[in-house]
Amino acid sequence: MASRTTTHPVLGTRALNRATLARQLLLGRAEMSAQDAVAHLLGLQAQNVKPPYFSLHARLAHFRPAELAGLMETRQVVRMVTMRSTIHTHTAHDALTLRPLVQGARDRELGNFRKGLAGVDLDRLAERARAYVEAEPRTMAEIRGELLGEWLGADPQALSVAARCRLPLVQVTPRGVWGRSGQVRLTTLEHWLGAVPGQPPSLDGVVLRYLGAFGPASVKDMQVWAGLTRLREAFERLRPRLLVFRDENGVELFDLPDAPRPDPDAPAPPRFLPEFDNLLLSHADRTRVVPAELKGRSWAGNQAYRTLLVDGFLAGLWKPEAGGLTVELFDRVPPGQKDEIAAEGERLIGEMTEESAETEVSGEAEVSGASAGGRVRFGSIHG
Repeated sequence: MASRTTTHPVLGTRALNRATLARQLLLGRAEMSAQDAVAHLLGLQAQNVKPPYFSLHARLAHFRPAELAGLMETRQVVRMVTMRSTIHTHTAHDALTLRPLVQGARDRELGNFRKGLAGVDLDRLAERARAYVEAEPRTMAEIRGELLGEWLGADPQALSVAARCRLPLVQVTPRGVWGRSGQVRLTTLEHWLGAVPGQPPSLDGVVLRYLGAFGPASVKDMQVWAGLTRLREAFERLRPRLLVFRDENGVELFDLPDAPRPDPDAPAPPRFLPEFDNLLLSHADRTRVVPAELKGRSWAGNQAYRTLLVDGFLAGLWKPEAGGLTVELFDRVPPGQKDEIAAEGERLIGEMTEESAETEVSGEAEVSGASAGGRVRFGSIHG
């Protein structure tokens, strides 16, 4: 077979960056509802409570936290383990269909806990755990205690992982609701929604949705996003319907014919993203957003920092403070760009904090007037 990489157009790093930002609604805030955005993005990383809210604020023109909170409380969106065995906020429809799609990966995950589950009947475990959490939402500690009652010699952590992998467990509200707090309590997705899980969507359809939200992308990119393997066959089936490019390393990239691929020099405004934003986690090669020299700078151990995009690329970190926020830039930026960062920070403070109108934090002189309230400080988040 002739090499395909010799004939397909090359997309440079900036071209990939702008295309991905456009799909991610980060080149310009979209006139879109929160529910539609969660669906378009195939869910939002939700390892912590607030990141989905900040993810939507960076992407939507009129978003306020109450909109997503309302969707949580009315069960139109839910928090549960799906892609990469991590917690995502999904629409109810996607939760009912995408979770079955990744069930095989959750079953394989249990192989890592085989020793701790010796002698455990996993079908019986799922049956007992389902009855227990559907009687009322339970904490993971309570689930472990219930299961240890039958399998006293099993590893407690392995039992809880088995329950999470075998059952589609959803975190019930008030957990996940902006401005409220609560323990993680779990019940089954079907019980919470009063609905039967749908058939898994066609893999081909999910490939097309992934490209619409994260493309142009390689087979390996999607495998990283989904936590699945062996997706090549689906891409090959779709090849006649897709455009094919390659990156500067010769890797084959697929894309939807009518998807946006803006000019590489299209302006990309500063954006404040939360920890674990899927923009930084959903490609095997992340240099389209994370410059090679900054690899690893947005993490410490297994904890992600909140990140700042400047000109579309990772350029710094940020953290909230009382009434304001601190920005740490990895390198110098032109004064005008710094003003834009401060203005975007002011918008975040004004729209995502309840006390922002009354509280101020002293800014530094070099902010050059862009932070009118003085609430955006440039310094070190480690200091």
